[in-house]
Amino acid sequence: MKIGVRIRIDVTKIDKEILFKGEKGVYLNASTFIDLDNQNQYGDNGFISQDVSKEAREAGEKGAILGNVKVFYNDGVVGSDGSSNGRAAQQPPTAHHDDIDDDVPF
Repeated sequence: MKIGVRIRIDVTKIDKEILFKGEKGVYLNASTFIDLDNQNQYGDNGFISQDVSKEAREAGEKGAILGNVKVFYNDGVVGSDGSSNGRAAQQPPTAHHDDIDDDVPF
């Protein structure tokens, strides 16, 4: 099964202390939770959050919610509510360079 997911992240919420340098760049570990059968009031199917260390997780700490995910395609599989999520992809709005805040930390 294939699904298409659009992810929107507020990069200002990323804890830069958790970014790590890899062989080909600087990386962030994050997780997403997707519910194909339900959408919130904005049409989102889930969220994406920054991962925290095992020790922090065991202490009850949760990673910051960085943004939302929206399923825009899923092979036409019918959800439990009887609706088909195999709809055509919608193009996201295009950001222009002038729209980007110069205060973004990277």
